Amino acid sequence: MIVGKEIRLERIMNREKGTTVIVPMDHGITVGPIRGLIDLKDTISKVAEGGADAIVIHKGIVPAGHRRRGRDIGLIVHLSASTCLSPTPNNKVLVCTVEEAIKLGADAVSIHVNIGAEDETTMLRDFGMISAKCLEWGMPLLAMVYARGPKIRNQYDPSVVKHCARVGAELGADIVKVPYTGDPESFREVTEGCPIPVVIAGGEKMDTPEDVLRMVKGSMEAGGAGVSIGRNVFQHENPTAMVKAISMIVHEGASVEEAMEVLK
Repeated sequence: MIVGKEIRLERIMNREKGTTVIVPMDHGITVGPIRGLIDLKDTISKVAEGGADAIVIHKGIVPAGHRRRGRDIGLIVHLSASTCLSPTPNNKVLVCTVEEAIKLGADAVSIHVNIGAEDETTMLRDFGMISAKCLEWGMPLLAMVYARGPKIRNQYDPSVVKHCARVGAELGADIVKVPYTGDPESFREVTEGCPIPVVIAGGEKMDTPEDVLRMVKGSMEAGGAGVSIGRNVFQHENPTAMVKAISMIVHEGASVEEAMEVLK
């Protein structure tokens, strides 16, 4: 691995354990300024204080989120976008370059690819191009790969999710983000079939924090490398405590019960 990429990866992952707690905040383009993302500096400060390793935001929000104080946190600049108002919301397009992200001070970049979408071919082509640029610049690449489209009946099906994870590895990502399959046994198929670190998405807002923590614990038991959870963190009544609880499981191997004590 290029030493520059290795150094940057250590800014977004635990260098000793190879695990990571990422909080994506790129939802503004997709669904607008939802609760938790109105005051970005405040939210970023809260998740940084909780021990998050990195955040994911779009290029135009980097200045708004730069706090100039508090605990440091890794910066991942997201390169893909679509809106929920589009007739084809599953078709992600590139809206930023690796070079722009470097100028913004990024420690890594991320892209979103929907396997099975109408414009899958374009997204895969863009993935390959961005992967080549990341290799050229020594920039870590997080690939968010989901199965969404006319032929996809269940995006959480283990056979589908492990295909998504493998696509991320095959095209040169350093970390791949996929949905959790629902239990450790099936998710182990995903991690065993993918030679790069696999992190889970948080998905829609869940009913209770305990549900989130049980999902995190299950993924780690199955060989996962951590999480990339947005709404279930920044829309929690105490984002700092929620990140601390998740970090205990991801970085320290704590039980769900031990992590829940932080939230109490």
